[in-house]
Order: sequence, then C-alpha cells, then structure tokens
Amino acid sequence: MPFTILDFEKQYKGHAFDVAKVHIQLPNGHERHYDLVQHNYSVTIMPVDENNRVYFVTQHRIGANKTLLELPAGVLDAGEEPRHCAQREIREEIGMDARHIQELGSFYLAPGYSNEFMTVFLATDLFHSPLNPDADEFLEVVTLPIREVYRMAQSGEISDGKTLAALLLAQVKMKDRL
Repeated sequence: MPFTILDFEKQYKGHAFDVAKVHIQLPNGHERHYDLVQHNYSVTIMPVDENNRVYFVTQHRIGANKTLLELPAGVLDAGEEPRHCAQREIREEIGMDARHIQELGSFYLAPGYSNEFMTVFLATDLFHSPLNPDADEFLEVVTLPIREVYRMAQSGEISDGKTLAALLLAQVKMKDRL
C-alpha cells in the first residue's frame, strides 16, 4: 500500500517558499501530518574558465549564520527552463556567461521536508556579460584553481551542500583537469 495524501493545507506563504501541512496515510494504515516546504526548482552552476579556475561567490546565509563559499545558484522563475536560469544566474552573480552549458545531473536538496529539486550545470568557455544582481544579494566573487577546490571539499573547508553535490557530479567531467 503506498503513501496516500489525504489533505493538503497551505499554512504559510513566504517570499522564497511556502509551508503546507500534509495529512498522509502511511502504508500501515496509520495517519500522520507532515510539514512540507514548497520551493521552486533551482539550479547551481560550476563555472570553469580556460585556466581551470572555478568561480564561486561568498554570501552570508541566515541558516548557517555565517558567510559560505558557494557555487553560483538560483531559483527558476515561473515558466523558466533550468538552462536559461543557469545562464541568468551566472551573469547576475559572477558577471560571466558561458558558450557551453552542460547539464550534469539533478537532486532533491532536503526531501525529508522540502520539494526543492536542483539541476547542476557545468559552464565553460566563459565570457564577460554581467547582469545586475538581485537587490538582496551581497556577493563577493572568488576564483580558485580546480585542484584547490577539490582539496578544500575533501578537507571540509567547503560546507555548502549544493556545492559539494555539484562538485561530485562534475568530478567525472573534470578528471582531465584534476
């Protein structure tokens, strides 16, 4: 017997996400309420230049209450395709666009309580093409040699989950650069 949704009630509507109370019948027949964070789909991008440097941003994250080193990322606008979102986000966040954008994979960020689904892209053949950043983003662009990036990931110096997942997905494509 599968999980069955019996009722779905929006509890909160926010700027970045909504929260719903979901009433579910479990496979054993029991019922339970879950809180579900409803979030638009998103992307993260690994921009790599011709010198094997990876472009990151640093930004303060309220959930961690500290500044994190992250790959550029963002949320899809209504009706927007993930690839277009990826190109828009790297232009807004690092001031670059890419002639080549390759999808590497996708995953749920926190499926125990959220439906946010993220697609990862590798961006290469970069060129200068800035867009204005979002008004609430205070980002600093950081470039690091790709070998240093993977060393930092292995040593625990990078603690952003989407960045670590993206680096794992990109590792096969980057093996000749490592």
